[in-house]
Amino acid sequence: MPIFEYVCQQCHHQFEALVYGKEKAECPKCRATKLDPQLSVFAVSAKGSSSASAPTGACGSCGDPRGPGACSLGDLD
Repeated sequence: MPIFEYVCQQCHHQFEALVYGKEKAECPKCRATKLDPQLSVFAVSAKGSSSASAPTGACGSCGDPRGPGACSLGDLD
């Protein structure tokens, strides 16, 4: 069940959608099916790491390239 990011061609709403099997995503705002797929940021959480050094990757909560905690979102686990 991958999560995809889209921008609606009709109303320009940006959103994420879970896509099951061969289902097609639709805009939750206007229900249009003409969508532009967006490049997604991939992030992995390194829980349990003993390193207390500066962040080396994107934030695991939102993908902020400044590193974990940079976006001010708390841990979502």
